[in-house]
Amino acid sequence: MSIKEDHNRFRDIVKGKIKEDFRRFVSHGEMIGKREKDYVKIPLPHIEIPTFRYGPKQQGGVGQGEGKPGDGVGEPGDGQGQAGDQPGEHMVEAELSIEELAQILGEKLELPNIKPKGHKNIETSKTKYSGLAPVGPEGLRHFKSSYKRALKRYVSSGVYDPDEVIIPIRRDFQYRTFKTVVKPQTRAVVIYMMDVSGSMGDEQKEIVRLESFWINAWLRKHYKGLETRFIIHDAAAKEVSEDTFFRTSESGGTLISSAYKLCQEMIEAEFNPQEWNVYPFHFSDGDNWSGEDTRLCTKMLNDFFLPNCNMFCYGQVESKYGSGQFLKDLQKEFGGDERIILSQIENRDKILDSIRDFLGKGK
Repeated sequence: MSIKEDHNRFRDIVKGKIKEDFRRFVSHGEMIGKREKDYVKIPLPHIEIPTFRYGPKQQGGVGQGEGKPGDGVGEPGDGQGQAGDQPGEHMVEAELSIEELAQILGEKLELPNIKPKGHKNIETSKTKYSGLAPVGPEGLRHFKSSYKRALKRYVSSGVYDPDEVIIPIRRDFQYRTFKTVVKPQTRAVVIYMMDVSGSMGDEQKEIVRLESFWINAWLRKHYKGLETRFIIHDAAAKEVSEDTFFRTSESGGTLISSAYKLCQEMIEAEFNPQEWNVYPFHFSDGDNWSGEDTRLCTKMLNDFFLPNCNMFCYGQVESKYGSGQFLKDLQKEFGGDERIILSQIENRDKILDSIRDFLGKGK
């Protein structure tokens, strides 16, 4: 068996281990603890690597004379030395790509493939080399193919001499041919909005961080070059970096409409819905300043977000300080409307269910 086959078999074992305990990996963040560009290093305990263990000499068994089916390779020996006082654990750090993790997520949750919204996708032209021809520009002459034809000519004519330099002539020349392929290039942006008022603590932000990682992984599988933007809000909203998004804590009241207004401005200025697949995600504990602001939010959802976005997702992270009223208001206003997806995230163990809520429609 080749090294490549061994490596592929090991990766299959790693994927199997992840699938076996997938909910734990998702909810405790082992997956995203060590990210390097498009790869994730995953610490996996208790992967047994098969090895031979040899028994004492002249004890029979396979390797000592005739063996029989079922004979053991060796018997366990007597241990020597003092017992230690520290636990032993076999850790293997495996590296998987984000795309492989997205595939595991899709298989585990049985997620449908996304169908990009609309038909007005950007078209890109790509040059593809498709073969060889006897004529063409000198810059595309294919040396290896030309040399092979010259060598064949020397051999067939009986003048081949290993010590003689082979010189291709015009009829030996081969040139690379190409064609222009026009492909639709769908583009997508995910805009994350999060309430960072005092009632949203570190645990609530960690739930959002874990869930957003998996949402991004699945969307990147379908859209190359996925854009992500981040908006935080309490009574006012502002765009921030990803690191700031998960670290900021504020106090005071909450005006959800401030985030929706900024998100709408961002889409109108940078992400034309006719050219982009737009995915807004809003996470909050459900507190809003007033019923009047909630009515403003529902109006913005009806007038702008639902007609222009692939879907609008609201995830309510349970907090002992939050009322949870905003989810109830949205359920009352948009119950049955598949363009808006609502999910209640009670704790870390519900992250996987929430991801299925958001991505299970294939939009």
